[in-house]
Amino acid sequence: MSFSDKQRKALRAKLSWRHVKTRAVSSGTIAYVEGWHAIAEANRIFGYDCWDRTTVSPRCLWSETRRGLFACFYSTKVRITVRAGASVITREGIGTGFGQSPVPETAHEMALKAAETDATKRALATFGNPFGLALYDKDQAHVTKPPSKAKEVSDAKEQRQKSTGDGTKDLVLFQGERRTPFSSSEAFTAAVLRAIPTLRSIDAVYDFWERNLEGFKELRRRAEGQESDPVVAIVATLKGRARALGYQAGSDGPVASKPEGPRTSGAEINRGKGMDGRLAIPKEQRIRDKDHLVYVASKPCIVCGRRGAQAHHLRFAQQRAMAMKVSDEYTVPLCVAHHDALHRTGDEQAWWARHGIIDPLKIAARLWAESRGHVRHEDGQPEDGRPEDVQPEDHADERELERVDRDAPNATTAHGDLHASNDRAGANGRSGSSGPTAAGGPNGRNGPNGPSGPKGPNNPNGPNDPNAPTGPNASSSRSE
Repeated sequence: MSFSDKQRKALRAKLSWRHVKTRAVSSGTIAYVEGWHAIAEANRIFGYDCWDRTTVSPRCLWSETRRGLFACFYSTKVRITVRAGASVITREGIGTGFGQSPVPETAHEMALKAAETDATKRALATFGNPFGLALYDKDQAHVTKPPSKAKEVSDAKEQRQKSTGDGTKDLVLFQGERRTPFSSSEAFTAAVLRAIPTLRSIDAVYDFWERNLEGFKELRRRAEGQESDPVVAIVATLKGRARALGYQAGSDGPVASKPEGPRTSGAEINRGKGMDGRLAIPKEQRIRDKDHLVYVASKPCIVCGRRGAQAHHLRFAQQRAMAMKVSDEYTVPLCVAHHDALHRTGDEQAWWARHGIIDPLKIAARLWAESRGHVRHEDGQPEDGRPEDVQPEDHADERELERVDRDAPNATTAHGDLHASNDRAGANGRSGSSGPTAAGGPNGRNGPNGPSGPKGPNNPNGPNDPNAPTGPNASSSRSE
């Protein structure tokens, strides 16, 4: 016993045009059926418990890295087994799949699944048209044809006439307490367009739309098959009226043609200070603030504590956008070395965790508040220095290199160029930076007028300051 008559009839049936998809390729377009549809048809025709699928010998044919993305190509064979009464029917198909992702595991998974789906469709296609066999015919003679647009409109009108008599009903315009019926679509449309400019608030616009929604639906039904749709003009007019009323933010007062007072600048809107219109759609802001970036760069590196930092944008703080960085409020200070190392890694959050900083967003939020004067000391000055909850790494090897640099005569090392504050001492010792890699010189670098001394007004530790070289008339011992 083989397939039943019902199953044979289903296998001989034409493939519905609704299930045929197309995609562009280098040589033109190809038609195909989707994988889920092929499996659903197998369940419908064969039965859920009467067929099996087995994946045989999947192979990765090649894999490589392209512009930071991992790509691979798979090939596999799928065996379909169908039980029809006492008979067992077996068919096989070979398929291929391509996968690409920043994560190698994800790329392999995508390629393998694509190859398996492709092989499944090829194996099922041997059973008949419902599985895509009809698409191998260039003329697609066994694919049903879509009905014409005119026939669809005619069938819809005929169906409505059968259910509602003549298929039409009066158009009623609700405006305030008035209820005005119209038999003509043109008269109804003209009345609506005259009524919209009289709406005095955004709430009135919404109420007008909701009360007349059934009339607009009927107007659209009557316009089916015509070249123009009057409802489109009505919607456009309502939107324009709502935008004009947006300046009043929903107030019921008289409408002004222009907003009173000074207009909001583009920079203020970019900072989130724009107009609070009722119809505004919330949008992810990407604030640009050069002053804040300068403030962040003035702070020490939150990993190692060195100065001469750069403002790093936390890339995971917002969704990725083409050629756009995240908002400037999500920035933290990093020295050149750690900034470069971070941009060379693929997983930024893992990089922060390896350096002992679990949530850099909290540090960015604190710096954002500081730069706006929200966090200040009792003397009114913004908080300076590294956040208290972040401690620098133990760079024992770098401290040893600094000691060697300090012992070398007249040496200015690449380490000093990279991480020192680069301040130059003046003739009277006013400059404050005496980093461990600074070289000796006549202008305040360990000279007679050096930047540190026991009587300096800004040197509370006097000659015992471990970070300052000695000098008799210094005015400062450390640069901030």
